[in-house]
Amino acid sequence: MEHLLLLIFPAAMVLAAVLDIGTLTIPNRLTGALALAFVPAALFMGMGWGELGLHLAVGAGVLLIGMALFAGGYMGGGDAKLMAAAALWIEWQSLAAFALTAALAGAVLGVSLWLFRSFPLPVFLAQQGWVMRLHDKDEGIPYAVALCAGALLVFPETRWIALAV
Repeated sequence: MEHLLLLIFPAAMVLAAVLDIGTLTIPNRLTGALALAFVPAALFMGMGWGELGLHLAVGAGVLLIGMALFAGGYMGGGDAKLMAAAALWIEWQSLAAFALTAALAGAVLGVSLWLFRSFPLPVFLAQQGWVMRLHDKDEGIPYAVALCAGALLVFPETRWIALAV
């Protein structure tokens, strides 16, 4: 059972990235489910109430930071909520590594999209709606991809893995 619980977080992050690539949106239901799944998963894995409270406080703090970035126009609302939900699952000790890794992945993603958007699309790709959205210079960046990369690189180093072994 512990190993199945360990799949919740990575699977949800990958799904968010795929949906963001295809639609440039992250469904609130997905982010909400990820956040809600944290508490029972943490309790089942034997996380204490103090540690659980710390995770919730970190998640709330990251949500406030995300809201500020959204208000400033630096991040989409779905990205801010996903970042906060991910912060619940990542220990506070690993939060800086998560943020740095996601930021670096975001830089690579941004440059890649800039290059992709600099050239005309081949006809067979121009017929795909999701490719056209990604190619549109007026559209945003599917930042869930960067958040997913950061999460997947940092998650194996968290206490979750130790709790499952």
